[in-house]
Amino acid sequence: MTDVSHAPPPSQHRLRAEKITLGYQDTLITQALSLDIPDQQFTVILGPNGCGKSTLLRGLSRLLTPREGSITFDGKQLDHYPRHELAKLLGLLPQSAIAPGGVTVHDLVARGRFPHQSFLRRWTAADEQAVRAAIAATQIEPLLEQSVESLSGGQRQRVWVAMVLAQDTPYLLLDEPTTYLDIAHQIELLELFKTLNQQQGRTIVAVLHDLNHACRYADHLVVMKSGEIIAQGAPKQIITETLIKEVYGLNSVILDDPLTHTPLVLPNTL
Repeated sequence: MTDVSHAPPPSQHRLRAEKITLGYQDTLITQALSLDIPDQQFTVILGPNGCGKSTLLRGLSRLLTPREGSITFDGKQLDHYPRHELAKLLGLLPQSAIAPGGVTVHDLVARGRFPHQSFLRRWTAADEQAVRAAIAATQIEPLLEQSVESLSGGQRQRVWVAMVLAQDTPYLLLDEPTTYLDIAHQIELLELFKTLNQQQGRTIVAVLHDLNHACRYADHLVVMKSGEIIAQGAPKQIITETLIKEVYGLNSVILDDPLTHTPLVLPNTL
C-alpha cells in the first residue's frame, strides 16, 4: 500500500466541517456543527444510538450534502471535487453495505481500485499489489472465490474493509467497522487501523460503540449527543464519570487501563 507519510503535519486540518446542518427529508440531525479532523491521527466518534455519528460521517464523505455550512478538504468544498479525484483521497466503509448479487470476494475487493481506473488506464501491477495487500491485511485469502452473499456477517465485514483498503487512500472513514466481528477479529482490525495510522500516516476516522476500544486506540475522541458535539480531545483529557453520565445516562467508574494506561470505563450498577 502507498506510503502517505508525506501528508501535512497534524497541526493542519485538511478535512473540516464548518457550521453544517445535516438531515434527512424533514428531520434535522445536526445543526451548525463544526469539526476539524486532526491529520495523521486516529479519531473515533462516540455517542448513543441516534445521536448523529453516522450522519456526520456521511457528510464528511460527501454521501450527504449539508443543507447549510460547508465541508472542505484542503480548503476546497467536497462537492467541487470530481468523483474519482475525491475517491483517491477519502475511502469510506459505510454501515450495512450491500454487495451486488453473485459477486465474488476477490471481485468486490478489486472494485476498491475504481478511482484509479479510466478509459485510458486499465488494470496495472500497482492495482494488483494494492488488492493483494488488502486481502493479506484482512486475512480473507480462503474466501476469495466465494460469493459475498454466502458469507457470514463477520466475514462480509472483513471483505468490505479489504475493499476500502484496496482503494489506498490517505483518509479512511469507517462506520462501525467492527460490527458482526468476534472479539479477536475486532482487535485484529483495530490493530490494523492503528498500524496504518502510525506507520503509514493515514488519517483514520471511525464510528465505534465500544468505549474502551475507543479509549485504547484513538488519539482523538469526538463525543456526540443529540446531534451536537459534547466533548472532544484525547481520551485521558475528556473521559470522565460525569461525561459518561451526561452522554449515556450511565453511572460508571473510570480506571487506568493497566496495559495501555488509557481510561477504562466500568459500568457502576451497584
